[in-house]
Amino acid sequence: MTSRPIMIAPSILAADLGRIEQEAERIKSSGAEWVHIDIMDGHFVPNISFGANMVRTLRKAMGDVTLDVHLMIEQPDRYARDFIEAGADCLNVHLEARHQVARTLATIREMGCRAGLAVNPPTLLKHAIPLFPLCDQIILMTVNPGFGGQAFMPEVLPKIREARETILRQNFNIDITVDGGIGDDTAPGCIASGANVLVAGTSLFKQDDLKQAVVKLRASASSGCASG
Repeated sequence: MTSRPIMIAPSILAADLGRIEQEAERIKSSGAEWVHIDIMDGHFVPNISFGANMVRTLRKAMGDVTLDVHLMIEQPDRYARDFIEAGADCLNVHLEARHQVARTLATIREMGCRAGLAVNPPTLLKHAIPLFPLCDQIILMTVNPGFGGQAFMPEVLPKIREARETILRQNFNIDITVDGGIGDDTAPGCIASGANVLVAGTSLFKQDDLKQAVVKLRASASSGCASG
């Protein structure tokens, strides 16, 4: 469904946060292209995670690995500059949060950062499509956001396919990321539907050998290219 390269993005939320520098080294050695950083404020989602200081810490520790920062917060426009200055390579904001979404995406791009739009499972894709010209990435949530370790929602697969078909038809240069419940069993269907970036937390970090886990996930995902 897509010829874009498959990229693996371990979610730092599932790492051992008491050993963050060691975990950063594990990620760098794993072959994963990105690291995904969930920022949660306890308002937009019922959990609290990190702030800009975590992004700053990972920027120092991760070298050239892409920092994919996911703002699951209200009023992300108020904090976008802080996270970009901390080292975000891509800053993702939610369609459902309280802000002028188009203006926020444009501002992120103006600051020299990749702009991403995240969409929750119940939200119809038609509400996001008019914003595609302002996006470098879209995140299609495959769980309801807020907590790690949730089960994948297969009903999102048609939305992934619709998004990729729209991107191809209108010739946009946009990555499609899936986030939530991604593992060896769910990755092929996502790739076959048109995703090319896989955010995985629990399924990767529960393995003793993170490098082998990334290799296995990539191989599983690649089977979706053949079937798609």
